[in-house]
Amino acid sequence: MSVKRRDIVIGAAALATGAGVVGALRPKTAQSSAPNKSDLAAPNISQNMRQFRLATSWPKDFPGLGQMPNYIADMVRTMSGGRLDIKVYAAGELVGGLECFDATSTGAADMYHAAEYYWQGKAKGFSFFTAVPLGMTAAEIMGWIDHGGGQQLWDDLSKGFNIKPLQAGNTGHQTGGWFKREINSLEDFRGLRMRIPGLGGEMIRRLGGTAVTLAGGEIFQALQSGAIDATEWVGPWNDVSFGFHREAQHYYAPGFHEPGASLALGINLQVWDSLSAEDQAIFKAACAAANHYSLGEYTVKNGYWLQVLKTDYGIEPKIFNDDILREVGRIGDEVVTEFAQADAVTRRIYESYLASRNTSRSWTEMSDGLFIKARQIALGQ
Repeated sequence: MSVKRRDIVIGAAALATGAGVVGALRPKTAQSSAPNKSDLAAPNISQNMRQFRLATSWPKDFPGLGQMPNYIADMVRTMSGGRLDIKVYAAGELVGGLECFDATSTGAADMYHAAEYYWQGKAKGFSFFTAVPLGMTAAEIMGWIDHGGGQQLWDDLSKGFNIKPLQAGNTGHQTGGWFKREINSLEDFRGLRMRIPGLGGEMIRRLGGTAVTLAGGEIFQALQSGAIDATEWVGPWNDVSFGFHREAQHYYAPGFHEPGASLALGINLQVWDSLSAEDQAIFKAACAAANHYSLGEYTVKNGYWLQVLKTDYGIEPKIFNDDILREVGRIGDEVVTEFAQADAVTRRIYESYLASRNTSRSWTEMSDGLFIKARQIALGQ
């Protein structure tokens, strides 16, 4: 793809926004009737077909994030032989990008696809199910939720909001973000207005900056207008799609705030309970497939678009220095520990998360960590 053509694609993606609310529609079961020609023409669509509305936090068909809900919908439709049909609404088509949780909780939508840390204002425990500073990698958080007791804790937390949660995608390690000015010392964070949600946002506040939560489609305009000075998002693939490199030239790593960001499908609890065990299994399998598919896709696409940033746009990523990393480590531990004291439920989530992180960390650092260092030595930096 030429640079000119790529800029056209980027510009189109940056126009997507999240806004507006429309009326509710509950899932419905079609009435049985005598067979007709239409039935015979589509034998894979049974007469007990159910339709659902899925609201997302993502711009329409945005690479990776915006396509994950479509992938889930396609998997559910295929595995159910067309009985279970999900219509996906991008941010702003049904509700605003940060309103999909409330819409699902109340029944205005049947389900949502988003990042759980967007809801930390409702319950601080939600952040642990996306990412926390210096927390788990993608593989580690998957292990905790599936095999370390995380799913039950997540169910208990979400039940209070009338929602059944499932892992439904992972972007892998995220980058540190795009900045309009260089970040060479802790002093450079003072007065900085940065789009960064979750516990990472609280870290920026304690470093003397201001954290702003914006839906994805709103970020580029905020950078362009000067409403924010910096933003984190995901990684090279999604960042280039939004064109952040055109407004902020300094690209930093690592993303200490989100080492492995897990995404969620939240389903209205009455809708979930109305599904048969077989249909619940279909939803679980579709979400597990999305988790697997998305992590592989992000790994490949981020590598490709990182090279594009370097060769086509002259962006050479920078690394936060050791003094900054030591301080964010101290602050990150402080923030996460304080969040854990919010209530008894969050405390249980924190204790389980921390125990699993420490157990997994010993193996991850010995396996992946040492291997990556060895590969750098063997193949060159």
